[in-house]
Amino acid sequence: MRFAILGSGAVGGYFGAKLSRAGQDVTFIARGAHLEAIRAKGLEVRSAKLGDFTVRAQAESDTGKVGPVDVAIVSVKAYDNLTALPMLAPLMGPETVVLTLQNGVDSVDEVAAVVGPPRVLGGTTYVATALEGPGLIVQTGVHRSIIFGEVSGDTSRISPRVQAIADVLATADIQVTPVADARVPIWDKFVYLVAFSGFTGAARAPIGQVWKVPLAQDMFYACSREVAAIARAEGVTISPNRFDTLKEYMDNIPPTTRSSLLIDLEQGKRIEVEALQGAAIRRATKHGLPTPIIATLYSVLKPWASGPKQEVRRPGEK
Repeated sequence: MRFAILGSGAVGGYFGAKLSRAGQDVTFIARGAHLEAIRAKGLEVRSAKLGDFTVRAQAESDTGKVGPVDVAIVSVKAYDNLTALPMLAPLMGPETVVLTLQNGVDSVDEVAAVVGPPRVLGGTTYVATALEGPGLIVQTGVHRSIIFGEVSGDTSRISPRVQAIADVLATADIQVTPVADARVPIWDKFVYLVAFSGFTGAARAPIGQVWKVPLAQDMFYACSREVAAIARAEGVTISPNRFDTLKEYMDNIPPTTRSSLLIDLEQGKRIEVEALQGAAIRRATKHGLPTPIIATLYSVLKPWASGPKQEVRRPGEK
């Protein structure tokens, strides 16, 4: 299959590199120093537990130079959608599908507005990777999963096109789970991620520091229940054992684990607060649902949505 990776950073770059190493035709869409590094020396993946490797593949900043592909994977940060998603148009052929792996629950609709709902597949991923430098992705741990499926039309069964893509992903040593209705895993992750990103970001600390406070644990699960209530109002049934699996995960998560939102905060970058806490607030407001914990997290994180602002001091202050 021919793939284009729109957003070749920590997540998209990693999965694109796995696909390229497995022999698939992959084009990385990137920019700046990262683009030049991929062109000059390839895209390097370092993984202490799974092994290091480097792939050489086409890399472009202009999708007009790529042409139609079979699958376009969208993994840019959600706050870049306004400028990034129009770049999908030149990648579209008669049978092209777009698989979005972005955080949050708005991505499917935003991608569909550009390419049309029938082309869109929804997905979510669990992987611990970071873009440590131009052309360099570092993976911690061994999780490398993609869960995806249809989001419109017949969502009662796994479609042939989903199964075909899943088969290809599996050959690239990706832990892939095709599903009939992608909205379930997307919201399952949202139940966790709104709380996890919110609490670690607001505390400016990895989850281990947060988890030392019993009240914080209680508020974390209460936050997740607020999100689950929004899912029900949206007509999405999350997995029936979601809170059991969430507790098991949180009981065993490495204490040094940081959310990508916290990492971006620490690096002075923009954060996905609008795609996470903001999206939850907007949907809850639409349904008249109270979300006191999410609203508090949103109010704390919102000032940092565009990255740090230069501090203003009075004359004479140091």
